[in-house]
Amino acid sequence: MRAPAGLHLDYLSAAEYQSAHWADVLGVAAFSGPPAPAPGAGEIPVAEVNTPVLLGTANVYEVWRSGQPAESGRRNRVRFRRSENLLFGCIALAESEVAPAAPAAAPASPSALHAATEEAYREICATLDALGYPHLLRVWNYLPDINRDTDGMERYRQFNRARAHALSASGRAVHGRVPAASALGAASGSPLVVYFLAGRSAPAFIENPRQMSAYRYPRQYGSHSPVFSRATLLRQRDSLTLFISGTASIVGHRSIHVGDTAAQTRETLTNIAALLEEANRVERSARFSLGSLACKVYVRRPADLPTIRAELAATLEAGSRVIYLQADICRQDLLVEIEATGMCPLKTDA
Repeated sequence: MRAPAGLHLDYLSAAEYQSAHWADVLGVAAFSGPPAPAPGAGEIPVAEVNTPVLLGTANVYEVWRSGQPAESGRRNRVRFRRSENLLFGCIALAESEVAPAAPAAAPASPSALHAATEEAYREICATLDALGYPHLLRVWNYLPDINRDTDGMERYRQFNRARAHALSASGRAVHGRVPAASALGAASGSPLVVYFLAGRSAPAFIENPRQMSAYRYPRQYGSHSPVFSRATLLRQRDSLTLFISGTASIVGHRSIHVGDTAAQTRETLTNIAALLEEANRVERSARFSLGSLACKVYVRRPADLPTIRAELAATLEAGSRVIYLQADICRQDLLVEIEATGMCPLKTDA
């Protein structure tokens, strides 16, 4: 079978994973445990994320393909695989592995999570600089106990502070031209897991007219705002790829429909629809639609799954690619978060 043009995303079952073709695969994210060795998978990097799958098979694999031959490598703790213009990478760091060290001017050491986050992002940035893929396109972050307070601060806020410090120290932007991203909870005792896609060319950065840009959030959400764009849009020769960040029931900067799972899901889909409209406006040749998206849905309370599925079924087209994972979300009043990827072919001259 001919490989699809440009970047491509598949969600595979365990059986499909075992029979997959690997030549153009950039990387894999595995949920609910590591995958069994697959014939031909070799040194392809696998991000092992501890967020249980809620529906269907116990194992789902997120597989990113470039449509081109790819080669694997490792730099320090970052495992990567790259094609001519794209790179997938991942890193896992247990907080116990990283001894926090206090800056000279600081009276107290940063937390273990802060130290692990800074170290992970410094290694990621150094890898991209060394290999010549300077543009982060999309980043996924999974940290254990995301809503718990430790060291006098919620762990998600610790993560945001450390990410901003590491990016700034590496000479990267912390607002404006920043990647699409998600940050979700993982099971207690899990390592910090970060996986990412990067490229040689910069994407377009898309914001939602219904929402304040996350990197401009007021200080009530923490001393350092989250560093992500609402979406990024990658243009390749034959295709467009839209990376939609983790999206929830937020209008402006406030959570709305608190306690109402169905209403939060509808508001989340409205926000995603607004991003699609904005992406189609920015890139006139784009024709992104809700029905064409691959969606990853994070559910805080597994008992809410039927309600969330019903709302998605009423909006998405039959046959839409959707996986459901149990995970805590960055704000304790949010019950559902949806991230999505859209891919649109470009017409080329014969």
